[in-house]
Amino acid sequence: MRTSLLKGLGASAVALLLASCGSAGGSDATAPAAGGSQALDAVGQAIEVEPGSLEGKKICFNFQSLETEFWAAGKVAISQALAEAGAEVIEMNSNEDANRQFEQINDCVTQKADGIIFIPQDGASANTVIDIANEAGIPVVAFNRPPASEDGESVVVVADNREIAKQTVEYMVEEAVAFHEETGETLQPLVMVGDLGDVNAVDRRDGYYDAMNAAPEGVFEETIEVETDWDATTAQQNLQSALQANPGVDLIFTSSDFMYPQIQAVLNPLALWQPADTEGHVILGGLDGDNRACNLMRDGYVDATGVQDLFFEAQSAIEELTGAITGGETHPDKVVDDPGFALTLSNMGEREGDMWGCVIEPPN
Repeated sequence: MRTSLLKGLGASAVALLLASCGSAGGSDATAPAAGGSQALDAVGQAIEVEPGSLEGKKICFNFQSLETEFWAAGKVAISQALAEAGAEVIEMNSNEDANRQFEQINDCVTQKADGIIFIPQDGASANTVIDIANEAGIPVVAFNRPPASEDGESVVVVADNREIAKQTVEYMVEEAVAFHEETGETLQPLVMVGDLGDVNAVDRRDGYYDAMNAAPEGVFEETIEVETDWDATTAQQNLQSALQANPGVDLIFTSSDFMYPQIQAVLNPLALWQPADTEGHVILGGLDGDNRACNLMRDGYVDATGVQDLFFEAQSAIEELTGAITGGETHPDKVVDDPGFALTLSNMGEREGDMWGCVIEPPN
């Protein structure tokens, strides 16, 4: 059973960009970002910045994790583009600790940063960071993860996670409906949800249900929810428990592509890790658009993935911050939406080059 910003950017160039990212763990020490002309050349092809536009400005870039390809690529793209613009870039890795992130943002204030770009630990902590920046009169940009409320003033650059998830699952539903009409069998769906303290996780889950609730009656059993907390070990353990109790799962939507190795580890022993149009194939889809998902789609194991336009988001974050600093605006308040799209096995021939993960090598 079952012409984006990246066009023209060669895989080798972006691989070079990502190679400068180093290990996924990172350091929580405060230090200027490393340069490197080759990495700058690579990112220059992905993000357009005006050299010298931030000359003499101190920019604090705080990120909460480099666990996924998306975070790793976004981190390098932003840091290197800021450096190319002439800024002194202070990188801080909070290592998924909200309290450490608050301390580091306060350190940015102490160092008299001219601007802040940060990746929040979760929606609630994002509001706290924004409050700190607002009180200090420093323009702040939240990258890819929105605050829990509209309190405070910030630029928020974020994908339309609900719509992207909905489009992705709609394709998966189409595949399921076709199988149901051919066989008369009812299918068992499963959704792997992220940390619901993260607005993105909530939106992705809601997008999943938007599509599933519109499916014709009689096609699906009630959805099984598997909590992951955005943690690979938790995801694998909970998925394994779910399939032990319900071995007949036919469709899985993962709220992030980084969990495919855990899905494969659970499905393989059950002979359910099969390419499309092969008996035993479980309809698979996810969201992010990383290199792993692209390769799994090329091999037929994954049916669809929702794509965030990473470099559009990084470029927007830098443009908005630069505009606020040069314009003397200390409290910019704006949302920049990344509409994204769903890459599917049916449109891959036309749209593969629009997915960032299909034109890069994964970070080391």
